[in-house]
Formats: sequence, C-alpha cells, structure tokens
Amino acid sequence: MSPAQLQFNKLPQYLIEVTIATELGRIVTYMQLERSEVAFYVYTNANGSTPSIDISQRFEVTDSALQNITNFPPVSLPQEGGGIVEMDLTAFRNRLNEFRQKISSEESSMSEILQWYTTVNAAMLDHLTNQIKETDNSGVWRYLLAFKSLLRSIESIGISSVYGVNYFGRGVLRGLNYINYVKQDAIAKDLLNGTLNYVPYLKNVYKKLTNATKNYGSIQHKSDIIVQNIKRTPNITEAIDYFESVASYTNELRKLQQDLRLVIKNYVDDDLQHAANQEAVGIAILIVVLAVSPIIIWLVRNAVATIQLYAANLASKAKELKKEKKKSDSLLLQMLPPSVATQLKQTKQVPAEFYSCVTVYFSDIVGFTEISAVSTPLEVVTFLNKIYKLFDARIECYDVYKVETIGDSYMVASGLPVKNGNKHVTEIASMALDLLAGSAHFKIPHRKSETLQMRSGAHVGPVVAGIVGSKMPRYCLFGDTVNTASRMESTGEALKIHISSDMKKALDAIGGYKTEHRGLVDVKGKGLMDTYWLTCKESITQRTVEMETPTYLQDEDSEPVFMRRLRGEDYN
Repeated sequence: MSPAQLQFNKLPQYLIEVTIATELGRIVTYMQLERSEVAFYVYTNANGSTPSIDISQRFEVTDSALQNITNFPPVSLPQEGGGIVEMDLTAFRNRLNEFRQKISSEESSMSEILQWYTTVNAAMLDHLTNQIKETDNSGVWRYLLAFKSLLRSIESIGISSVYGVNYFGRGVLRGLNYINYVKQDAIAKDLLNGTLNYVPYLKNVYKKLTNATKNYGSIQHKSDIIVQNIKRTPNITEAIDYFESVASYTNELRKLQQDLRLVIKNYVDDDLQHAANQEAVGIAILIVVLAVSPIIIWLVRNAVATIQLYAANLASKAKELKKEKKKSDSLLLQMLPPSVATQLKQTKQVPAEFYSCVTVYFSDIVGFTEISAVSTPLEVVTFLNKIYKLFDARIECYDVYKVETIGDSYMVASGLPVKNGNKHVTEIASMALDLLAGSAHFKIPHRKSETLQMRSGAHVGPVVAGIVGSKMPRYCLFGDTVNTASRMESTGEALKIHISSDMKKALDAIGGYKTEHRGLVDVKGKGLMDTYWLTCKESITQRTVEMETPTYLQDEDSEPVFMRRLRGEDYN
C-alpha cells in the first residue's frame, strides 16, 4: 500500500467519503471531455473534414487522472458479449484502452461512442450519489449535492451537444435522437437550477459567467432551433461552431466546479483543524481530570449522599404537594364546572359556548329584607350559610350546576356545561320540588318560631355560557332565558314554583309532573305571559309543601362534601 493510501485511510470516515466523491467527480469530468472530443473527432472524419483536435492528448490527460486517483470504486459496465461486469481500476483502464483502439469514422461509431461514455459516466455518477448519501450527517453534504448536480448537468449538456452537432451537420434529428436531445437538454437545465439553489452564492457567479461567455446567446438561440427540429440544409461549419460554443460554455461551468471543489476542500480542512483542536483540548482535559480525580471522587461521594437526602425530602414534599393539589383541584371544581375548570387549566382560555336549550332555576327567600333588618350581620350570614349548605348538599343528587348565590338569591341550571339531552327539564323540576319541600320545614336559626318561605321560578330556553373575568373568573350565563327565569321567580309566590308555558310544554312532552294554570302575568320587559305552578310529580298526590322533610335537612350541621375533602376527610 502506498504512503498516500496509508495517509488516506487514517482520515475520518466521512472525510474519506468526501475525498472519494470529489476525486470521482474529477474522473467524470475528464471522461466528459474525452467523450466530446472523441465524438467531434469521429464526426468531422465522417464528413470529410480535417479534425482540429488531437484526441491522443485528451487520452493522456484522462489516463493521468486515473493513475493519480486515491481510491477508485468498482463500477458495473456492459461487456462485449452482453451482460454487466464489475471492474476495478485496472480492468477499467484495459477496457477503456480497447475501446479507444476501435474508434473509427463509421456512422455506427457515433452511437457506440455516445453509449460507451454515457454508460461509464452514469455508473460513476451513481456511485458518486451513494457516496454523498453516506456523508449527509456532516455540513458538507449541501456542497456535495450541488457538485453532483452540476456534474450531471454538464454530463447532460455533453450528451445533448452530440445530438446538436448531428442536427446541424445532417439537417434533422430523427425519432429517438430528437427525443434524447430534448430530454437531456431539459435535465441539464433542471440540474443546473438545483445546483444554484443548493449554493445560492453561485447564482451571481453564474450570472457573471453567462454575461462573459461570448456565444451564450448564440447557444440559447441554436438550442431553440434544434428543439423546433425543422429540416434544413446540412452545414458542417455551423456544426463546428455549435460544438465549439457548447465546449466553451461547459468549460465555464467547470469553473463553477472548481469553485465548489475549493469550498469543499476548505470545509474539510477546517473540519480537520477543528478535530485536531478538539483532540488537543481533550488531552489537556484528560490530564487535568487525572490530576484532580481523587478530589472528584471525594466530591462525588459527598454529592451522592446529599442527593440521596435531597431525594428523600423531595419525595416527601412531592406527596404533600400532590395532596395539596388534590385539595386545590377540589376547591376549583366547586367554583367552576369540572369540564370548564379542566379546560381552563390546560389552555388558560375557555371560549363562550351557545346552548340551544337548557333549564334555569332561581329562588329567593320571602321577607329576607325584613329578616336582615332585625338581625345582626353574623346572624344573617349564619342563616344563609345553613340553608345554602343544605341546598348545596341536596343538589348533588341531580344533574344540575349551581351557577351562583347572591345574597338570598340561589341560581341553578341544567343542560350545561355538559349537555344532557332533554333531561335538564326534569332534573330542575325534581330538584325544585325537593328544595321547596325541605325549605318549608327549615327553621330560621335565630328565630326558631319562624319557618323559611322560599319563592322559586324556572324557564327553558337558549343561553350563552362562558368564563368572565381573569382575576377571579366565574362561569356566567347570558341571554333572555336567564332574565325570564329570574322574572318567573320574582313574580311568583311563597312556597310555590312558578314556571313558564315553555317549561310546562317541555314537562308535558316528557310526562310525570303535575302543574296548575296560573294565568296571564305581567312580566317586566316581557309583557303578558301565560304561566303555571309546578305542584308535584304525578306519583305524589299531596302538594309539595306537605311533603316529608328530606333526610338531608334533618341534620342542621351537615356540610358539603368538598368541605370535608379540603380537611382531608373522606377523600379517595
């Protein structure tokens, strides 16, 4: 193995692959040049002209490049008897020399020459593509892709130029020759655009190149003529001019290749320098680590002990935090509906939602103003706390949501935020009868001789619900349904449930409830409304006010479940 090969093998793997790719690209370039000159040489011989090219010099340049390549990959090429054979560098050079010796000026030789060189270059370009895929984990891949695309573009230009020379020299391209010209010309342009997109700074270089190329406009014009493929008088002079113009243009494109090779070389050199610097730094760090390793071991042992102690404390705190989080979540779920609270915690924003049909319930205490006037603030608060604690505990038996309490006003809704079909009407109706039955037997704590008189009202209809406020957000309902339900309550009577005709119709559609017709009532903001009293369920013959006191009202010291949960009692 040569010294150069030994040095080559010491390089990092991706740098080896980059070197192989660039060297292989250089060989493809020489083969492209050889193909163009050989094809032109044969063409001019076939047309009786004296060749102006010494192809032996071109052969020597290609052989020199093959001799100096560091690593030539095996390439698969067609053999004379048919089939594909894989060749190493020696076999390839022998096969190349055999082909060169067969070059003649016969018409059939032009197709054979084009096929041979195109096949060789295609095999090398395929291998070049594989090499670039192997290096795509480094930053140089973009330049290598541009290099490959430019190389393929020049390859397609060289192939199309052979057909172009035939067109001007023979006057027309027939059948497959014309199709191949159009195909290769389009591929060349597309690959060139790809190169300029991969390395944008080359766009300005290419623009200057085309401006400096004298025959660039003539090449484009002649390309359009060939694409039209109009039969014309053969002109060997025009064919030679076209060949020389394309050769000049491809030589300029190869200057772009040289620029890319320089960029790739600089990148690789910088990477090697960086790797050398990192190696030096790594050695210095290793020496320092070895010097201070006893101290590091001692510090690590102390750190491990500290971490273990911290981990034990952290586990204890995590349990406490989890317990407190459960408490805070429980409290949050009492302030907002569970579905809304969950959404608010996750997205910090809950959009308002329209509900086409819900039931809204209002109640207040008859004579509350008079009671408050002759009671102390503490007595009023104690009174409201007891009655609403009992109400809150009872409504947990129904599919309803307590919206809010303001003073002696108690607001409940069903059918939101989780829709429940048409159950909302019966849920509110049953709850209202239940609360009314219990309130009739509730004794005012500081006035034992007086019983609570509650006035209720309910209405069915559409509402809009959403979170209002950011400092202390509340789940609020809006719409005419809310106003109408409030009016049903305010225009009702003590110990009765006042409902609208809409709610009466909804109850009748479901069945199971008895109502009494009240008649027309002048409702503020609504005018005259036909309303009803909700009296009882059909299975119960007595009036609501005569129902037995529910068990949940028999214990005046009962409290909602969430209060016990906040203290850690009865919590799963």
